[in-house]
Order: sequence, then structure tokens, then C-alpha cells
Amino acid sequence: MPWKKFALILAVVAVCALGFHFVRSGKGAGKSDSHAGAKAAQAVPVKVARAVQGDLDLSIKVVGRVEAWSTVTLQPRVSGQLQQLAFAPGAHVRRGDLLVQIDPSLLKAQLDQARGMVARDQAQLVKAEADLSRYTDLLAKNFVSRSDFDTFKANLGVAKATLQSDQAAAELAQTQLDYTRIVAPFDAVAGSPLVWPGAQLSANSTNIVVLNQIEPVRVAFNIPEDALAAVRAGMLRGDVPVQAQVPGDKTVPLQGKMDFIDNAVDTTTGTIVLKGRFENHDLQLTPGQFVQVNLPTTHLSNVVSVPVEALQSSSKGSFVFIVGTDNKVQQRYITTGTISGQHAVIDKGVSAGETVVIDGQMLLVDGATVQVAKDS
Repeated sequence: MPWKKFALILAVVAVCALGFHFVRSGKGAGKSDSHAGAKAAQAVPVKVARAVQGDLDLSIKVVGRVEAWSTVTLQPRVSGQLQQLAFAPGAHVRRGDLLVQIDPSLLKAQLDQARGMVARDQAQLVKAEADLSRYTDLLAKNFVSRSDFDTFKANLGVAKATLQSDQAAAELAQTQLDYTRIVAPFDAVAGSPLVWPGAQLSANSTNIVVLNQIEPVRVAFNIPEDALAAVRAGMLRGDVPVQAQVPGDKTVPLQGKMDFIDNAVDTTTGTIVLKGRFENHDLQLTPGQFVQVNLPTTHLSNVVSVPVEALQSSSKGSFVFIVGTDNKVQQRYITTGTISGQHAVIDKGVSAGETVVIDGQMLLVDGATVQVAKDS
């Protein structure tokens, strides 16, 4: 029928017209997005920092371990039964504080016995002196023989020697009795007891408790042997400061000073042991703890430095991106000096006050436009 063919033709024309409209709309949108993308690509987001000029302390950063200033394992000097522990495990004790009491009964009895013998000897000495005095008068009158007089004179010498011997025995007994009280030899922190009341202690062999002196403490660390000369040069100028940072602690690093250099380099590692003294009045450092150590080695005066993140490398050498006032970067090759920690000394190529890119360099080329992040 003719009207059906006419309707079919109208439908085909409508579909073609709708497709042509979609094609035109898609082309227009593609051009708009491409233009916006090109415009966005012109400004690369970066972080920047300024080159600074001034004095710079070069330092070595290594991991160290805290050591107690002194460590003592208490042992009894006399045998006996442990009667009392006068400290709490982990407590701070002061020099002279009673820590351990050993049963004194047996040693007290021995002391009383020794004192009794001294008293007997003193009485015998008095009698021997009186006998000698009397026989001296009798000898002058020829009432006794010379041999009898010599016997009484010898008796006096024996009495004096016996008294002296027994006095020494009494002093020994007193000393042993005093050893039943064990006191702290210095201010320290007591560890966990190794024996408990009721245990039998053997002289000079039974461990009772470990004491650690933690005011002050030492921090031991290793440095490469090639840095030793700079450290020794610093010691000639005075005390060498040492900083210790507890992992996870964001406060100011603890301040100490170096007070020990080992007498030999470890040939297996090429390092040498150094130790720093920290007063540790706030007890932030604990023996056995790992800390980050910062040791200054050299002082540089009036040098230009930039953050190490700004340094880039190529086949032609090291370079940085300098940001100009028009927010365009310049790729500039530089000569670097010493690198220490987060700072790199620039011998040539960068002036103080210039702005360098420290993040985002991977997307940059010479002459590129950048957008500086607000937190730079």
C-alpha cells in the first residue's frame, strides 16, 4: 500500500537526523574536554622550598641502644636464709636503702661467743700483768729464780697475743653480722627478685636482684671509621653534643654529650663504638631501648643549602628545578657539596633565596608552568 511505504521513508529520515545530531554533539563535547585538559596540563602542581644561606652542622644519624650507667647483680657475702626483701620489684631505691635481710641469728651468736672470749682474754691479761709486776719485785730481792721470772714474762706476751687474736675474731664476726643487711650501693631501679624469702643463700654465688643505675645513662652507637677523624676534631674544640630521639616521640630530642670512643675499629663492619652521656632526669631513656642518634661531625659556615628532595639526577649530572616569578620552572644543573640529613650543600648553581621544587619533578620539563601547593 502506498501509505505504508511513505511512513517507512519518514521513519528512516527521522533516525538519520537523530544520529547526525548525536554525532555533532559528541564532536563538540570532545573538543571542549580536550581544550580543558590541555589547559589543566599547563600548570603542574608542585611543592617548593627556598634555598637558604647560613651555618650548617653536618651530622651522622644512626640507631643506638640505651645502656645503664652501671649494673650490679646483688649477691650475699655470707650464707644464710633469706629473711626479708625490703624493696618492691621495679622500684626506685636510694643509696644506703635496705634491700635484703638475711637471718642474723647464727652470726649474732658467733659474735657473742667472740666477745666472750675477748672478755676472758682481757681478764687473763690483767692477771699476767699483775704476776709479772709482783715477780719483778721478788727478782730484785733474789726471792725467785730468773727462769721463773722469764716464765711469767712470757705468759704476759701470750695473753696479749691471745687477746689481739680474739679481738680480730670478734671484729670478723661483727662484719659478717653486718653482711646480713644488704643495702643499695647507688641510686638505682630494682629488677624482679631472683629469690624469695625462705630461700637458702650461698655466699658469693646466689643472685638476688639486678640493680640498674639510670641517672645518668649512656647511649651506645656505631659510626663509620671514616667519620672518626671529624669526631676527634670536634672533641678538640670542646664537648661534642649528642641528640637522642625516642621512636614515635615528636618532642624535642634529648640532649647529651659524647664521653667514650672505643679503642679499636671493628674489622668486620668497619665501624667503631661511641657512647654519649645523658643525665636522664626525666627517665625517658630505659636500658635496652633503641633510639635515633644524631651526632654532629662538622660545622660549615655561610653555605647555601636546599632540601635533599630537590636534587635530581641525569646523564649530564645533578640538577634542580628553579621556580621563577612567572611560575615557570628552569632546569638548572648544579654542583653539590656535602649532604647531611635533610640538607644538601650547593657549591654552584643556586643562590640563596631562590625557590626550588621539592615534590612533583617527575611531571616537569624545562619551561613548564607550575602551580605551587599552599602548604609549601
